[in-house]
Amino acid sequence: MLIAGATSAAGRAVASALTDAGAHVIAVGSNAERLRGLAAEVPGAETYVCDLGDFAQVTALAEAVRADHGPIDGLIHLVGGWRGGGGLAGQSDEDWDFLHTHVVTTLRNTTRAFNDDLLASPAGRLAIVSSVSVDKPAPGGANYAAAKAAAETWTRAVGQGFAKASTDAAAVIFVVRALAGLETELATAVGGLWDVPAASVNNSRVLLAPPAS
Repeated sequence: MLIAGATSAAGRAVASALTDAGAHVIAVGSNAERLRGLAAEVPGAETYVCDLGDFAQVTALAEAVRADHGPIDGLIHLVGGWRGGGGLAGQSDEDWDFLHTHVVTTLRNTTRAFNDDLLASPAGRLAIVSSVSVDKPAPGGANYAAAKAAAETWTRAVGQGFAKASTDAAAVIFVVRALAGLETELATAVGGLWDVPAASVNNSRVLLAPPAS
């Protein structure tokens, strides 16, 4: 299982849960020091440094991972970030470029580089995290909501490709209001993707909410 953006709080939670379940976790990020910290926190996780916004680097990453470990069975895309505020006039080009690169470009690059692996797997899974702001975007978060909407559309396209290929792969969109505090719920939901048939979850959009108190 490859986790893109693995050094975030959510990435560490998912890496830990998958490793505990017996999965071979490949953790990818852009910061070598943070990856070393993850490796110490999650024994057994293999780490790779890569700028996921650069397709040439992602292609090289895919080749290295296949050479070292064989094809992957899961791609968990957790690269993201928030930029917003200031109403519509405050939706700057700088913020848009940041969000487009982190939310959309990294997803496009990783899915293209690893799509053949997921198609060929007996249980390939792609998962991303999106936002409820896609359903009700506000002017101050227009850049963010637009980038998340693009990521959802791309993911559904990947899922449609899985369905057309009659493969046992599935693409799933997890939706949150805010990811902070839901890391455990996300990790559990991600791990559960391999417990159900691909057809039952492919191109699904799943809302994650805090546990009932």
